[in-house]
Amino acid sequence: MDSSSFENSTTTSNASQASKAPALTQTDETTIHKGKYALIPTGEATAILPTATTTPITVIATEAIRQTFDEICLKQAINSRQAPGVTQLVLNPDAHCGYGAPVGSVLVSPTHIYPGPVGVDIKCSMSLLQLDIPADRIASREIRRELIRAICERTPTGTGRGQRSVRKARYVDQKLGEQVVVEGASDDVCNQLGIPSEWAQRCEDAYHVGHDRTRDSLARRLDVLLQRHDMQNFAGKMTQLGSYGGGNHFGECEIVSVNDNARAIAEVFGLIDGHVAFLSHCGSRGFGHNLASGQFKSLQNMFAKWNIPLPGGDRDMVYAPLGTAEANNYLDDMALGANFATVNHLLINALVLEAFQEVLPETNGQLVYFISHNIARPEVVDNQKAWVHRKGATRAFPAGHHALRDTPFAETGHPILLPGNPRDGSVVMVAEQGAEKACYSVNHGAGRIMGRRNAMRTLDQSKIDNELNAHDILSNCRNYPKDEAPDAYKDFNEVLHSVKTAGLASEVARLKARFVIKDGGPADD
Repeated sequence: MDSSSFENSTTTSNASQASKAPALTQTDETTIHKGKYALIPTGEATAILPTATTTPITVIATEAIRQTFDEICLKQAINSRQAPGVTQLVLNPDAHCGYGAPVGSVLVSPTHIYPGPVGVDIKCSMSLLQLDIPADRIASREIRRELIRAICERTPTGTGRGQRSVRKARYVDQKLGEQVVVEGASDDVCNQLGIPSEWAQRCEDAYHVGHDRTRDSLARRLDVLLQRHDMQNFAGKMTQLGSYGGGNHFGECEIVSVNDNARAIAEVFGLIDGHVAFLSHCGSRGFGHNLASGQFKSLQNMFAKWNIPLPGGDRDMVYAPLGTAEANNYLDDMALGANFATVNHLLINALVLEAFQEVLPETNGQLVYFISHNIARPEVVDNQKAWVHRKGATRAFPAGHHALRDTPFAETGHPILLPGNPRDGSVVMVAEQGAEKACYSVNHGAGRIMGRRNAMRTLDQSKIDNELNAHDILSNCRNYPKDEAPDAYKDFNEVLHSVKTAGLASEVARLKARFVIKDGGPADD
């Protein structure tokens, strides 16, 4: 790519956006210029955030949640909205500052691809496994301790750990690893790893293809990547398949409580009231981090070489116009990382089911859904094909959406898996037609309200542990990580109130934690 490609696309995009921007009053301009960003309410749980040159940012949040958005988060949102080729930006109630774009945001562009609004943990995702055992089968703390032991013997935690660190993992060599990242959850990959092949039908995307919509381009791109110095540890990264990682990633045993007015939808989802389920949160591990880091470095070097202006002066908001070699390389790398993340989740669920069957042999299980919250996907927005970047945001297609045709969820909308925290629970939701106002997206969880260092410095360890014990929630950790404590996150019920009041989605079931698998190491994302 040469600098004129960027300059032409930037000039055209900004001129187009400026022509659509509403006239701002002098007060609005002064407020923006001083860095004090005024969120203007448009409803009980909606607002707009004006910018100087574009149509406003859509904000989904009650007044209480709007108070949680700090100045850095709002500045990142404005930088992202005013970036070349961006036509819409949504700020969800869980939003907080991230790399380039806020975590908890949705960025739409029909002309450009942005690594920042995907993040370094490509296709960080949620999955939910429904088991057919009733809640009373795990009432005993002794049984739950046995389940924790059996799971941890199969699914390691921690940023550097892989299959060799636990006794009962599935071993993945380099050859199978290459097949995984190119094919995703293909029948052959699932069969080799002992994953029920029908689980692929319960994935938002069971596999991803390259920039030209083929797997061949992914295979060619992988050949190139394997020659790079930073990919010499590829075989080692493949041994992380079937593992959680650290930080905010977790596995959590739940009891399902279906809402009375959503029983028909719950039946389609495969949820069983009063029974055990298992919720997992993880992504593409070290492989995805390597891919994303390489892309950031490559694009940042190119921007510096050609002296191309960065949106808001932020190095994490590099981009590539679609159709360029740089954009094609990013889309291929993102797909490779996303395929790893997909198989990682499915393998974890297969191993968790195996662990339950070791302790409770009568157990059977079915995947409810697997859904991402760090990905860019081609979708139709305002009757135009565009790349929808969801960073800490989850797809929310309601009943009748054209993309759900020929899926089990065509008449209900697909499951939305939103983790809260062990104390306050998590939730399964389904999109309403009003989700269109947020580009068919909702938040990916509660969202941080305290930085990790601040949480480690100010929260009380004994209070955290005693509170979880009082709720009869067990953990594999000697001490629950302070930077992952419930009080480090926003009020989950208020976040959900924002989503429901804005008309984006409704609750199908609540999930009550019975034990948690965590690691105290740094987060992958």
